[in-house]
Amino acid sequence: MPRLSVYLVRTALLHLLVGFGLGGLLLANKGLSFWPALWRLRPAHIELLLVGWTVQLTLGVAYWILPRFRGDRPRGDRRPVWAAYMLLNVGVIALALGPWTARAGELALAGRGAELAAVLLFAWNAWPRVKAAGG
Repeated sequence: MPRLSVYLVRTALLHLLVGFGLGGLLLANKGLSFWPALWRLRPAHIELLLVGWTVQLTLGVAYWILPRFRGDRPRGDRRPVWAAYMLLNVGVIALALGPWTARAGELALAGRGAELAAVLLFAWNAWPRVKAAGG
């Protein structure tokens, strides 16, 4: 079974692929103007690349590269990082789909809340590793 950092990085690459695909469609639509409603995908394009790609790749590399503990659990408890992985992706998907729903405002708030919770859970797992390395 691949390590958790591999899942984080692979999912980040998936967000990059989909985000660039949407960006290519938006750019083609700007030049050819074949589907004006396509501009509603712009928030999804931004969310996939800024949070889905950048933040998730950063979390995956940080989880892999931060100093490890000795023993059978060198990266600490994995459950907060798994929860962060799930919450981050739920938040990205919620914000990407928001403009296509009737409750875009509520979905955006829930998505940002999930993303914030994901970052806080990841920091909760990573902080002992950072603190142990510094002193």
